[in-house]
Amino acid sequence: MEDNKALTMEEIISRVQEIPPFPQTIIKIMEITKNPDAGAKELEEEIIKDQGLTTKILQLANSAFYRGRRSIDTVRDAAVVLGFEAVRTMVLTTVIGKFMEKELPGYALEKEALWKQSQISAIMTKAVAKKVGYKKIDQAYTAGLLRDIGKVVLDQYVGSAYQEINTLVEKGYTFIEAEEQVIGFNHGQVGAKIAEKWNLPEELAEVIAIHHNPRAAVINPRLVYITHIADSLIMMMGIHIGIDGLAYEFFSEATKALELNEKKLSEIMSEVADIIEGEPVYLEL
Repeated sequence: MEDNKALTMEEIISRVQEIPPFPQTIIKIMEITKNPDAGAKELEEEIIKDQGLTTKILQLANSAFYRGRRSIDTVRDAAVVLGFEAVRTMVLTTVIGKFMEKELPGYALEKEALWKQSQISAIMTKAVAKKVGYKKIDQAYTAGLLRDIGKVVLDQYVGSAYQEINTLVEKGYTFIEAEEQVIGFNHGQVGAKIAEKWNLPEELAEVIAIHHNPRAAVINPRLVYITHIADSLIMMMGIHIGIDGLAYEFFSEATKALELNEKKLSEIMSEVADIIEGEPVYLEL
């Protein structure tokens, strides 16, 4: 395992640099959604240039977690009914799917498992955010969606270091601690570098970096706690957990800080289970 122990941040950054940037159309859409003077018509005109993106946004807008009493038939309807932040979240969701669909044998995740887990994580994180009264619920959705994106880059190193990592886990290390001990980095740190490459907000980069270690939160502890709890609930439900989910440390102070008791946590899991069982929630690629 000398090769893994010699892994440097420069090498990690080099791998991250190989990740393609967002297409210009997507960047333009993101800019429009952040512009308070922009209108729904302007946003729609940009999105409909990409038929695939348009279809996927409408699929998401009419999914169990977004849909209200009326169906949404156009991008403009989605922008008006759901708001620009929700549409921005949908755009991000459609863009990163291809990046997260591949098999990750190092984490014992079959093809599309990380993508499906991430979508459920996003739903769970948004549900936790709603339960605790966090106002930026679509930001929480995005945090849940991206929290494990670093696994895509770190997978090959984890796979080749599997025996050493597993030995440490058997000795009582968490998977994150074992990653750091053997490879020198954990998937959260690598994921934060990806977030920086994509020019995502610092709040999201922080969540990705330390959602397994929420006590280290500085920029937005509340968002980190929400994402950490959502991740923990997914582990408890056993949804596409992968090998690292078997060695996960739960930070109980997060539930205290958000005033979440056992009853509320059970309600959240029940709500998300109903959404998942009610109809397909995955955005197909």
